[in-house]
Amino acid sequence: MVHLKIGLRQPSRVVRHLSIVVVSAIALSLGSCTSNAPSTNSSASQTQSSPAATADKLQVVTTFLPITQFTKAVAGDRAQVTQLLPINIGPHDYQAKPEDVRKLAQADVLVQNGLGMEEFLKNLIKNAGNAHLLVIDSSQEVQTIATETIEGHEHGHELSEKQEEAKHIHGEVNPHIWLDPKRAIQQVENIRDGLIAADPSGEEIYSANSAAYIQRLRDLDGETTKLLQPFVGKTFVAFHDFAPYFATSYNLKAKFLLDVPEGNPSPNDVKRVMDTVKASNLKTLLTEPQSGQDAFAGLAKDLNVRVSTFDPMETGGTEALQPNYYITTMRQNVKTLVTAFTGKSTQSFLPIQTLQPVAVVPQQVGVRF
Repeated sequence: MVHLKIGLRQPSRVVRHLSIVVVSAIALSLGSCTSNAPSTNSSASQTQSSPAATADKLQVVTTFLPITQFTKAVAGDRAQVTQLLPINIGPHDYQAKPEDVRKLAQADVLVQNGLGMEEFLKNLIKNAGNAHLLVIDSSQEVQTIATETIEGHEHGHELSEKQEEAKHIHGEVNPHIWLDPKRAIQQVENIRDGLIAADPSGEEIYSANSAAYIQRLRDLDGETTKLLQPFVGKTFVAFHDFAPYFATSYNLKAKFLLDVPEGNPSPNDVKRVMDTVKASNLKTLLTEPQSGQDAFAGLAKDLNVRVSTFDPMETGGTEALQPNYYITTMRQNVKTLVTAFTGKSTQSFLPIQTLQPVAVVPQQVGVRF
């Protein structure tokens, strides 16, 4: 395994494909110890191209949707980008399958979010046995927020079982850096540098593509700053703890019902949220496309507030595989947040460039993440 910014000599396709015979045997044993997860048609998890068209392209595997969006923005047509996780399953709920090992065995590059979001990769990479695999950690040198510093998490001797679970899944820092456009820019830069290290002859393409996408992220950041400026210091409540980077970036305060999007809220969780909503005069609770509807429905009724959706993009439909999905979904998230603060539609004062069709929120598929 080769790490970010270290150049490598690509193994021949013949050698790589021969190695799959050995890897398949390992992968079969891996599959026997994983639980059944919802399956996804292959067309929903990767871009389809003819074998002849992709044989000589850099083979890049990404982990989940935001990383796929950023990587595709940088790679363009220069590389074949395939997402490892099914699009309807987030990192919290992922179960490895034998074909996932084969994907990594055939890959030239693996791009991950990092910060403990993809702990499952350790065994997959080991079982793939791909010594030439370049792993790009998109969180490299991105400023992080420690889990224990986020209000609402238990500390010291009062550390709960739920908090221990959060640390086990996420580690010592919150991993949701992609939800801050400023940090997303750093992730795109890291992906650019990693792809150049893997494919130096594509430097001009990767640099041009990343520059164009980074400019879009800067525009998004500017629009978001302008829209949220009137609400500096205000608090909003999300279902799970995905929003601290976004909130910090725009001088807001984010609270949450659960550390991670599994399990049931405790009475203390419910009381904390209710106290927050009453104190902040919040008009809306922010749930997620596949989590939190049931938990927030009763709370919203008791508090006489609405429930709306802030999409952290951990899962989505096939359209979510494209780079533009990040831009349009984050704009919709900001619009939703302004409405949560005001109780009024933002349509009349959104910048003209944001008034474009917004990606449809994925429907529930019966899995929790």
